[in-house]
Amino acid sequence: MKKIISVLILTVVAIVSNAQVKLDDFGRIVLNTYIPENISLPSEAKNLLITKLNQITSNNGMGGSQANPRFIITANVSVGTKDIIAGPPQMIAQNLDVTLFIGDALSNTIFSNTTLSLKGVGTNESKAFISAFKTINLRDKKVLAFLEDGKKKITEYFAKQCDFILKEARTLAHQFKFNEAIHKLMLVPDVCEECYTQCTDEAVVIFNKKIESDCTEKLKEAKLIWAAEPNEIGALKASAIMVSIVPSDNCKTEISKLSIEIKNKLQLEQKKKYDFDMLEMKKRYDTEQKIIEAQKQIALEQSRNQPKTIIYHDIYWR
Repeated sequence: MKKIISVLILTVVAIVSNAQVKLDDFGRIVLNTYIPENISLPSEAKNLLITKLNQITSNNGMGGSQANPRFIITANVSVGTKDIIAGPPQMIAQNLDVTLFIGDALSNTIFSNTTLSLKGVGTNESKAFISAFKTINLRDKKVLAFLEDGKKKITEYFAKQCDFILKEARTLAHQFKFNEAIHKLMLVPDVCEECYTQCTDEAVVIFNKKIESDCTEKLKEAKLIWAAEPNEIGALKASAIMVSIVPSDNCKTEISKLSIEIKNKLQLEQKKKYDFDMLEMKKRYDTEQKIIEAQKQIALEQSRNQPKTIIYHDIYWR
């Protein structure tokens, strides 16, 4: 059961941030490509550099996702020499140093860096940059070592911060911010084995608390409706709310009591209709309704609170 709930939590959190977030974005190290707006590059060349950085991370299983936007891969471009070659046509030749960085955008901390020396030739400056960026080798040993070093440093970060992550998640749960707490816990990559296990276990605990809290609130609403309208209309309204409940172990008994109370008030034909509705509810509980409703509730609630993007300020590492 614990394993099933863990998978449910992963599935739920994967929907939270936005439609681009996939299930496998959680439990892995993610690097988001970021190039400063004020970098001195022609737009076409800048777009190619972004594409290259995206390819570097995606080819190594570290492609970016809004699931965890704090860790970034970025670049700084320095022009070493720039020569005009007589034509026709006249050409521009540039020697560039492209320094790649992996770091924490929130703390403005660099984890890893490497410099690639490139040369590009083109009929104008933009084409010279593009020519140089095209030569970036995605399988360059320097690039792969750079990624591994960054991955190692991020892993060390989570290991050092694990107690703080757990504490912060528990604080959020105490504030009934269950979705935020679960999201935070599930961002720990599985390569941080000890911390990942602790956070997954805690996420299960918090998820159960969320189910209990949601069940209690909705059951209370159903009881109030039934108390105000103890008739067929009230029964329909109350049962509609009860159908949406993912029943926790503690809440099942109360749901059963309310169901019996409502049924005892109804006439024979109304009872048949009510029995049918509640039977359909039970079937959904027994199959996929628990998971589907839990996913919808967490996804809906967290999507309202979770920033769609992170705004990076003053990051231009040299």
